[in-house]
Amino acid sequence: MALRKYKPTTPGTRFRVGNAYAEITTSTPEKSLLDKKTRNSGRNSKGRMTVRNIGGGHKKHYRIVDFKRNKSDIPATVKSIEYDPNRTAFIALLAYADGEKRYIIAPQGLEVGAKVISGESVAPEVGNALLMKNMPLGTVIHNIEMQPGKGGAIARSAGTYAQLTAKEERFAVLKMPSGELRKVLSSCYATVGIVSNSDHQLESVGKAGRNRWKGLRPRVRGVAMNPVDHPMGGGEGKSSGGHPRSRTGKYAKGEKTRSKTKPSNALIIQRAKKK
Repeated sequence: MALRKYKPTTPGTRFRVGNAYAEITTSTPEKSLLDKKTRNSGRNSKGRMTVRNIGGGHKKHYRIVDFKRNKSDIPATVKSIEYDPNRTAFIALLAYADGEKRYIIAPQGLEVGAKVISGESVAPEVGNALLMKNMPLGTVIHNIEMQPGKGGAIARSAGTYAQLTAKEERFAVLKMPSGELRKVLSSCYATVGIVSNSDHQLESVGKAGRNRWKGLRPRVRGVAMNPVDHPMGGGEGKSSGGHPRSRTGKYAKGEKTRSKTKPSNALIIQRAKKK
């Protein structure tokens, strides 16, 4: 993908680095694959605020994305690569040979007119979905299922991927985007390739207003609050406030939050290395 650096004609564009959207081929989504998306502004079913710093933002439609890739052995043609406001990755519109249309997460390098297919033992080419037990070692994959038939859950955001490093009986050993080594059932589906829009992390919004368009409100630092409002509040002048923690006193920056009795701990071979 390509980034676009803006000329500083206004204060908001001085530091803005945006996406050039060179891969996007259309700005009109497929109407049959849209669904309404309501906002709750961080409120629960009683209307009480349970999550702070959320509210406003531009209206969106939800694009119904096929994470299961369960339309087996029917070839599809890529009709367009589109922007999706609900995720960091781009999406691709597929037109199947039987006339059905579906959205999938677009892998890097997938172009309009390309043919893709899903099935248990199809060719491990970019955009194809198949069982991990039928993939060669070293294959780079995304949209990985954790349970057969449940749909892809791992490596779905922009630029992410996992690598198939080994096969052990009924398990495949994956090197995760975090660097963690873990086992996943080899009877699960995954899609070949790296997720598109890999330079997303290099973008800079440039001004606070762009975050308001996304539905993000200003966030007040804990050290700027009073002692009654936050454990890190109060003090004379710009005091640090002690160890970083949440409003409820939960330590940040280093405390392990994963349960020691979680069943899937047995599937993790090596935890992610600390930066």
